[in-house]
Amino acid sequence: MKSKNVIIYGAGEAGHQLKKDLKTRNFTVNYFIDDNKAIQDTCIDTLPILSKEKLITKLDKEEKFDLLIIAIPSAPKSVITSIYNTLSKYFKDVKVLPSLDTILHHELFSTQLKDISVADLLARHPKDLDKAKISSFIDNKVILITGAGGSIGSEIVRQCIRFNAKKIILIDHSEYNLYQIIEEIDTQIEIIPVMLSVVNKVLLQKTFILHRPQIVIHAAAYKHVPMVELNIEGAIINNVIGTKNCIDVSIANKVEKFILISTDKAVRPSNVMGATKRICELYAQNVKNHDTDIVAVRFGNVLGSSGSVIPKFKSQIAQGLDLTVTHPDITRYFMLIPEACELVLQAGAIGLGGELFILDMGAPIKIVDLAKKMIELSGNNTIHIKFTGLRTGEKLYEELLINDDNINTEYDSITITKPTYYPIAQLNHDIESLLQSDNMLKSLKKIVIEFEHKENI
Repeated sequence: MKSKNVIIYGAGEAGHQLKKDLKTRNFTVNYFIDDNKAIQDTCIDTLPILSKEKLITKLDKEEKFDLLIIAIPSAPKSVITSIYNTLSKYFKDVKVLPSLDTILHHELFSTQLKDISVADLLARHPKDLDKAKISSFIDNKVILITGAGGSIGSEIVRQCIRFNAKKIILIDHSEYNLYQIIEEIDTQIEIIPVMLSVVNKVLLQKTFILHRPQIVIHAAAYKHVPMVELNIEGAIINNVIGTKNCIDVSIANKVEKFILISTDKAVRPSNVMGATKRICELYAQNVKNHDTDIVAVRFGNVLGSSGSVIPKFKSQIAQGLDLTVTHPDITRYFMLIPEACELVLQAGAIGLGGELFILDMGAPIKIVDLAKKMIELSGNNTIHIKFTGLRTGEKLYEELLINDDNINTEYDSITITKPTYYPIAQLNHDIESLLQSDNMLKSLKKIVIEFEHKENI
């Protein structure tokens, strides 16, 4: 069988180990590529190390190679993206080694190669991630997580295990979601699954009294914009009252810190989901918190979450269907779920109470460009893009700040926006009126004055 011609991008330790592994697997490594000028035009075991530019000159003259392997586990998204965009056209296939956090050093690197994915191209890997700060925040603490079976909640669970929590209470109203995360985790840490809705304040109170959490991370919410538009009353009860219950019970039970997971859709909301989350932010900022430090963390879309665009595109590609995009100009902020959750915990660690933290999401991404990239990675050139029109409540772009008044923290990836004052007695009254209203959209607008509901376009 003819061996595959390979070029390894990265002449460091990982690339060198990979070359050794590939010797036994019918691959022929032709060159190393490296950006370090000090080692360019030298050799490793007689194998030339070239610059990217010199490689391109060779590739323009030679036949297409079988495989490019990007062997730089520490590389940020921008480097992976640049390499892929520049060189992928010269190769039949491109593979990448996992990141430093996930690579298994006791297994052959050659068996861990994976197809390059949209996540590899979009991952940001914040440079100011402070694992020591997160560890000191989580280590040996009793932590309660709502929405623990969801995309964000389940990753928070994994992070709390990684950072050695003492006990973790997992709250979710979905039996299946709770079952899935319980089945997945394998740890000596005490894990308590509690199947309840955060709307049920009585059961919530019993859970808090029984387990005495020190930190509460509130990820439970209805988040899917079109679904919420079809279930306005249920979403208001779940998102607003559920959050209010969690905050009130945390205060009553002297929880040390409460972290509210918010969304960029709460900024000048055009949909009910965003408006409900803005009310949650207002309540978190203005409630009389007594001994509980309450902070909120706002960020955009996370890659691969349930109901998000990437799993939908993957499903459409698998079925050979055209990818459906609502509008050619629609953009969104994206971050990998683990990155977002680590920064949530980091923000929680530095929060003193009352802050609304904003995570740096990088530059917004056009959904149509994302769709094109996924079609390209699939290798199926019979798939096209179909535009379906904006849905109710959907904006062309999202924002992270209501005003340009953010305050820097010690970390570039985390800033703070100034709080919005709303007398708590008035806010409680307005929430009660909202629940009893015959026109909930009008009542939402009374509380969230910047709410401009967008109908179908």
